[in-house]
Amino acid sequence: MRPSRRIRGIVTGEDDGWSVHYRAEAMRRAGEPVIALTVGDHDVKTDASILDAMKASMDAGNLGYAAVSGAPGLREAIAARATRRAKTPAGPENVVVTPGGQYALYSSCLAAMEPGQSCIVLDPHYATYEQTMRAASIEPIKVVCAAADGFQPDVERIAAALRPDTGAILINSPNNPTGAVYRRDRLDALAGLCRERGLWLLSDEVYDTQVWEGEHISARDLPGMAERAMVIGSLSKSHAMTGCRMGWVLAPAEVQKRLADLLNVTNYGLPGFIQDAAEFAIREARAAEAAVVERYRRRRGAALRALGNGPGFRLVPPQGGMYVMLDIRETGLSGVDFACRLLAEERVAVMPGESFGEACAGHLRIALTAPEDRLTEALGRISRFAGRLA
Repeated sequence: MRPSRRIRGIVTGEDDGWSVHYRAEAMRRAGEPVIALTVGDHDVKTDASILDAMKASMDAGNLGYAAVSGAPGLREAIAARATRRAKTPAGPENVVVTPGGQYALYSSCLAAMEPGQSCIVLDPHYATYEQTMRAASIEPIKVVCAAADGFQPDVERIAAALRPDTGAILINSPNNPTGAVYRRDRLDALAGLCRERGLWLLSDEVYDTQVWEGEHISARDLPGMAERAMVIGSLSKSHAMTGCRMGWVLAPAEVQKRLADLLNVTNYGLPGFIQDAAEFAIREARAAEAAVVERYRRRRGAALRALGNGPGFRLVPPQGGMYVMLDIRETGLSGVDFACRLLAEERVAVMPGESFGEACAGHLRIALTAPEDRLTEALGRISRFAGRLA
């Protein structure tokens, strides 16, 4: 007996650089002093006030089955947050709560496309995008956003890649891994393409609070897109709540109903105490949210000061998000080879750009997930190592 082709095909099996992360974790467990800057998980705890709200909910006995698509108060809070941060109003009828942004993306793929259809994925992209689509029986079509163009979407290139079976385009701004914030003119053109070709626009906006340059524009605010966009949101990055798996989809009301049907037969809702903590976080913990934003603003500044441009590398200043990119092609190494040697020789772990698509080949993604003194030390080691190679 063998498992299905669908589940066998989620992960293709090649080493795309994630082995660097796993090797670094093994070294840390063995007691080696590795500075790990690989994944976008916070090095600080969730704010105490949010944890207190969670504990109070648990102590009150909110441990039974919870509202599957999200408690009414939580959905109202998410809708109010979306309305406050964008121009297009949202109501609770547009919100479905999901176990994290990852499930929000997966369920949006199921809602937008039939099995066997294709979806445009902009390269570079978050590491699981292609796998998520394959899990939903969707074929990803990668379209490169060139480094020379600031990793901005090229709408003509996207239009040329469309097939008759294409059902949607997936975007992510601010972008992980590059930190690119997509420009209004590119997004307006993308919206026009979606309207012209009858496509859904799936928009991963989990970094919408971390914008350092430019302007975040939500997909629902693009002309004529409120009824053909699904927006993925999460508290993982904005409130340092990665382990709570608290995400959502903003969608047209009819889609929201169908996503609720999906949740009913899959995870059957998030724990009530998580939902209560999330509502508190959105309504009452704005200072905690601001503290997370300021932390990464400071670390971005520290990284830019520590790195600049030196022998063997060129800094790609991020416009948003919690990462910086380095172009290390001058060293003559691939991102994978550079990251492997950096870990072995300098005990610093970063992600090779190849982990996020072909557009980032010869680059590194550095997560700003260490205190400034440790971060500065790691960046100094990277700079010196690149200089020696050059």
